[in-house]
Amino acid sequence: MNDRQRLRLLVTSGDGPRECRLAVTLVVRRMEREVTEMGLRISVALPNDMRMEDGSAKDVASALVTIDGEHTATLADRWRRTVRWAAPNPFRPHHKRQNWFVGVFAVETGEGPLGRIDRNDLRFEMFRAGIPCGQHRNTTDSAVRLTHLPSGVSVIAKNERSQHRNKQVALDHLAARLFFAQQAEEAQRKTAENRLHKRVERGNPVRCFKGPDFRET
Repeated sequence: MNDRQRLRLLVTSGDGPRECRLAVTLVVRRMEREVTEMGLRISVALPNDMRMEDGSAKDVASALVTIDGEHTATLADRWRRTVRWAAPNPFRPHHKRQNWFVGVFAVETGEGPLGRIDRNDLRFEMFRAGIPCGQHRNTTDSAVRLTHLPSGVSVIAKNERSQHRNKQVALDHLAARLFFAQQAEEAQRKTAENRLHKRVERGNPVRCFKGPDFRET
């Protein structure tokens, strides 16, 4: 039976401290190793175009991981829910806390911007991309620049050998960019709501009530 499928997982530190954000990076790197061992494909998108190569991204609040291949559910089931990282504090050596938690949640393809991208709003541009030392990884124009016209968001995919695969990677990264943008917008809205809650004054009431019958005094 062919169980080939695509799954997306959100790896997030929630409101956790910097140590939890480091744990996000560690979780994603471990995922990448396990995915490679299983012969699957993985694409990792981070907020604000951050990069995780060469250990450059150690302060990642969240990551959207897309996994393609057979029996992806088996891998996902090993990660979903809460992951605990027990280790001495890497940033505050004398801090007593040594347990750091990361959430891993399945993200349905039809949720939010992941399911609302209209192909008519997309512009694909193909070009030939080189790599350092003047060498060319692609002998054809297989690199892809994808622009989402309504938002102006643009992404580039050039590391795959085929144009078809680079198109898919570009779509994944565009969906992730829009997903993170929506999350940031929702977080900002919640922050504004929390500010309103905190503006409740403890004194100088405009009206006063008393007792179980809520009688005005």
